[in-house]
Amino acid sequence: MTGHAMELPTRILAIRHGETDWNLETRIQGQLDIPLNERGRWQASQLSQAVLHEGLSAVYSSDLLRAQETAQWVLRGAGLSQLNLDAGLRERGFGVFEGHTYQEIEARWPGESERWRKREPDFGAEGGETLCDFYARCVAAASRLASAHPGESIALVTHGGVLDCLYRAATRVDLQAPRTWKVGNAGINRLLHTPQGFILVGWGDNGHLDPQPEDDLVDRVGHAA
Repeated sequence: MTGHAMELPTRILAIRHGETDWNLETRIQGQLDIPLNERGRWQASQLSQAVLHEGLSAVYSSDLLRAQETAQWVLRGAGLSQLNLDAGLRERGFGVFEGHTYQEIEARWPGESERWRKREPDFGAEGGETLCDFYARCVAAASRLASAHPGESIALVTHGGVLDCLYRAATRVDLQAPRTWKVGNAGINRLLHTPQGFILVGWGDNGHLDPQPEDDLVDRVGHAA
């Protein structure tokens, strides 16, 4: 591979997994393996058409179930056969917070909950990752994968926290700044990666999910999937 080829940017579709019941319950999933719910499976199915003409060379996914289920539809739309799993794309490890709702966390661990809400970079729930370590881990993973595909297009199917970090990396927004951008389930976010880092191209493309079907249609598609 020539030095010139190495300088070509990698085009990235960064995609969040479809909806889960725990998303609806505002329950922290972290690195627990929670499957998509029926609406989440419908959302994921819509991605197969959305990526049809994106010219993807590879699809990478977090190894957690909700991301893998979503990525299978991206793989199908891309006409590829191999799904590449990478633990570096996992959601942040939340330790003892996992399995609890925001309300439960605030009631049970008020001090820790406040530090978490303030986005303290060196805070991590017991048994979990600090924000700083999580940011370094997932941005490094995305950079490593993108660097393997100069001049190509790839998909990264991952989690809300990871996408938040990639947005910050691309826009140079401070890790402690409040989030003012949305990270929707099964949304498509567009980035470029060069040896100098990430560049934001577009964010929050949900056109393939509009309009959302009625619940009875979701039920039928979910069961068919």
